[in-house]
This record gives sequence, structure tokens and C-alpha cells, in this order.
Amino acid sequence: AAHRSEIDLEGACEGSVACSTCHVVLEDSIYDKLPEASDDEEDMLDAAFGLTETSRLGCQVVITKEMNGTTVQLPAATRNFYVDGHVPKPH
Repeated sequence: AAHRSEIDLEGACEGSVACSTCHVVLEDSIYDKLPEASDDEEDMLDAAFGLTETSRLGCQVVITKEMNGTTVQLPAATRNFYVDGHVPKPH
């Protein structure tokens, strides 16, 4: 949804819950209505920059009509362990 709305939200793992680059901070009222985060999402959030009580991975939040008008905050930075120019080395 962010990309369709031209919001520059990083998503290094393309929604596979393998990073925290799409970390968002939600309003309390929205956060409280969401299903609990999975263990995988919680693990990735542990590595997120600027973690808050209402942090979620944006790729795991299903947008609904009830969220219309909601303000979603993006942290000042992200932690992307695969930065531009990184070339994985074979094991």
C-alpha cells in the first residue's frame, strides 16, 4: 500500500519477514486492533531502529477502510544489513 501511494518505505526482503526495513510506528488505536505479531515479526522488530510500543513491520499490516485517515510514522533510519553494493559471498 505504501508503494502504491508513492511513500518511500523500504522493503529489502519484499515482505518475507526477513528484515526490519519496513518498520512503522502506528497510532495506538490502530495498533490495538491488529492481530498480534508473529514470532518471526517480533524477532525482526528486535533489530529495528527506534522501536516503540506500537511498532510493526509495514509488510505485515493489512490495510483496511477503518484505517483511512490514520497517521503512520516512519523511523528516522532503518537497519538494512544488505546495503547498496553488497555482494554475498558463498559459504
